[in-house]
Amino acid sequence: MAAELAKVRGKFVDKVSIVVIKQLLDDLLDDDVLNDGQKDTILEENNTTADKARSLVDTIKKKGDVASRKMIAHLYERDPTLHSELGLGQPAQPAAEQQMKQDCSNMLIPTTEAFWMEKKNNGKTYPAEKNSIRNRVALLITNIKFTDERYNRNGAEKDEENMEKLLRALGYKVVKYTNLTGKAIDDAVMKFSKLPELKETDSVVVVIMSHGKLGAVLGCNWTKDDVEKPDEFPINNIYKHLGSEKCPALLNKPKIIIIQACRGEEKGSVLVSDDAVVCDDVSQPGPPLCADEENIEDDNMRCVHKEKDFISLLSSTPDTVSYRQRNKGSFLIQYIVDVFNTLAHKEHIDELFREVMQRFEEFSVQSLRQMPTKDRTTLTKHFYFFPGLPGL
Repeated sequence: MAAELAKVRGKFVDKVSIVVIKQLLDDLLDDDVLNDGQKDTILEENNTTADKARSLVDTIKKKGDVASRKMIAHLYERDPTLHSELGLGQPAQPAAEQQMKQDCSNMLIPTTEAFWMEKKNNGKTYPAEKNSIRNRVALLITNIKFTDERYNRNGAEKDEENMEKLLRALGYKVVKYTNLTGKAIDDAVMKFSKLPELKETDSVVVVIMSHGKLGAVLGCNWTKDDVEKPDEFPINNIYKHLGSEKCPALLNKPKIIIIQACRGEEKGSVLVSDDAVVCDDVSQPGPPLCADEENIEDDNMRCVHKEKDFISLLSSTPDTVSYRQRNKGSFLIQYIVDVFNTLAHKEHIDELFREVMQRFEEFSVQSLRQMPTKDRTTLTKHFYFFPGLPGL
């Protein structure tokens, strides 16, 4: 694609208008193909429209085929006449993206009474009576603005909007916080764990979106200089506050955790040859059975699992980054909304998360990769949302 862009460079410079150049720059900025400095350089350091056009083409060519393909696609949207005059042809969407758009529903598809009755009476499904569905509650925390404005998460407003809309459509009352410190996040999770609704609900969802590092979410006052007392929230605290000991109201109830935050600074892609990855498939023996069961006594105390009935989806693998679009929000939240809208009426949460992960198999922005990770999954049954169930 870079070569194709190079071929039409002269005609593009002669014919493109300043309005289209500015539109293309905005589009490429939203795609993270250009940054603010590169956009300003093209506009401010070139006096004529032709010089601006020449600088734009040359900058994008150097970024390679993916960037060039994006510019050609945006040109088709902004000025189809010029696109046709340059002989570029109609840009084709990647097959995976085309399929995704064909498959996705824009609205949450409702479940049926018959499906709910079938699953409700199945011993492999978590209980979900209509009264407990009516009492659903979710926690939504989004950090958008930071004390150090360089860390502001442009586009996170869209994530907050999309997640709140989805959670409400799934039947959850949403407890929402924005721009919290690490300590405030911890306090919000603790406060949430004591809500009276938890005794009646069939499940909870906790969504936290911010910058992050391995094992922690960053508070809105975080800076690189805070080495001794960084403004961070340890992710492990979610499981402590909502676990069996601290939150008995959620005993044996699904606790769904979604965290949109980087887990490090490394890219999630590597170059491999066909024989570079091997798998050692060694069967491991299971834990030994207790051979002395007759000596176990009942002290009339009930022992429960410290951590059970959790499932978490983290936006990337350990030590790697997550990506976000300024105009649409993070890719993880976009895909969650698409998958849940389309499949939540008939699939359980494990399968929904797997579908989200599958969407990332073909995900690539300028050769950058991201793969969400299911973590600390201790669900023992299937959990269904049953969205739009009649009678609710």
